[in-house]
Amino acid sequence: MKLPVYLGLLHRCEHTLAESFRQVADGHGDEPDVYFLCRALADQCEKHERALQPIVERYGEVDKDDEPERLHADGLSSTRSGAVGLLRDLQDLYLLGSLVDITWTMVKQAAQGLRDAELIGVVTRCEAETKTQLEWLSTRMKQAAPQALIVAE
Repeated sequence: MKLPVYLGLLHRCEHTLAESFRQVADGHGDEPDVYFLCRALADQCEKHERALQPIVERYGEVDKDDEPERLHADGLSSTRSGAVGLLRDLQDLYLLGSLVDITWTMVKQAAQGLRDAELIGVVTRCEAETKTQLEWLSTRMKQAAPQALIVAE
């Protein structure tokens, strides 16, 4: 069974996304909505990690698979400055969030195959919140794009 590989990936991705949301919040604290929402979304990612814990205890978690990793998401270690910097940082968060989202989808497929009601419940709740995170990021990027891309700094 390879589910522990995806549980490990999901755990790492949620952790990375939480740290990255905090990095963007701190780096763009002059944007109040970005600061407070990124902090709240980081907390949400940590709740997802905690919700996974009983599942990981049951099925296990693998940090490394026998297949070499082709893509490794380190998260954001710093933030950029200015309007374009904010736009790029939000775009990076969106990419990380998309990785989390599709990983939840894969785990959901496994949960349905296993008929694991507890796992299906966790996935359903967390996957919905992840989709909301992506929707906010998309909306905020649309809001920031005209200012960042048209108006000279």
